[in-house]
Amino acid sequence: MRNTDWYSRFAKRAAHFCGRPRVFVVAVAVIAVWVVTGPLFGFSDPWQLVINTGTTIVTFLMVFLIQNTQNRDTEAIQVKLDELIRATKGAHNALLDLEELEEGTLDAFKAKYEALASAARAELNRGVQDTGTPEP
Repeated sequence: MRNTDWYSRFAKRAAHFCGRPRVFVVAVAVIAVWVVTGPLFGFSDPWQLVINTGTTIVTFLMVFLIQNTQNRDTEAIQVKLDELIRATKGAHNALLDLEELEEGTLDAFKAKYEALASAARAELNRGVQDTGTPEP
């Protein structure tokens, strides 16, 4: 795990840095300079290649940085949700770690909760209070 710690720290810092308004302004300025230099270079193929190559490289690298931070954020949210389920009286501990289940099992849980939601909406339309737990 130690070998990837440096990458996680780097990805988090880089994504945070790149999300700042100043970095966006710098990116817009680079594009503006590129557009302004178009007539100087006669809108040539090499002139277009510069921006295409630059933006492709930046995009390619940013995808990995952003995906890393998204993965970490998603895992943290899942752990927090698991703790809320675990600590809530009457909650179903079978719902812990759902994101790790096979698609079919997850779909079965989802169908159960969709049915509960539909029944609750029907009760709500009849004027019944929508609070509490649906199981006896």
